Amino acid sequence: MTATASKHDVFQAVADPTRRQLLKLLSDQEMPVTVLSSHFPMSRTAVSKHLRILSEAGLVKERKVGRETRYRLDPGPLQELKDWYSYFERFWENKMAALQHFVESDGSERFPAPLTLVDKEKEQN
Repeated sequence: MTATASKHDVFQAVADPTRRQLLKLLSDQEMPVTVLSSHFPMSRTAVSKHLRILSEAGLVKERKVGRETRYRLDPGPLQELKDWYSYFERFWENKMAALQHFVESDGSERFPAPLTLVDKEKEQN
């Protein structure tokens, strides 16, 4: 890992809504900062700072085309977010299943308590 890549991790980079929007804009095509900044009510310098943070996290790559710098999404580091989300998704799935069961029942049943990890371990044993 390079020194610049360690300045900002993926979680810090995507914590800001402006940077998340930049990632969406760059998901389809590469763009120069002038085009990107037209989508935001802030200066080109401010957008450039956001792009620098995304670049330091490895989420954005840049290349020079003449005098212009173009940016593109590098989705590889997003795998770290996906892995983190996948781990916690099991908690949400259980609650959503319980909610679905309650909604689809006639309403006379009491809403079941969500299973905890201890409950799940007991079920497996």
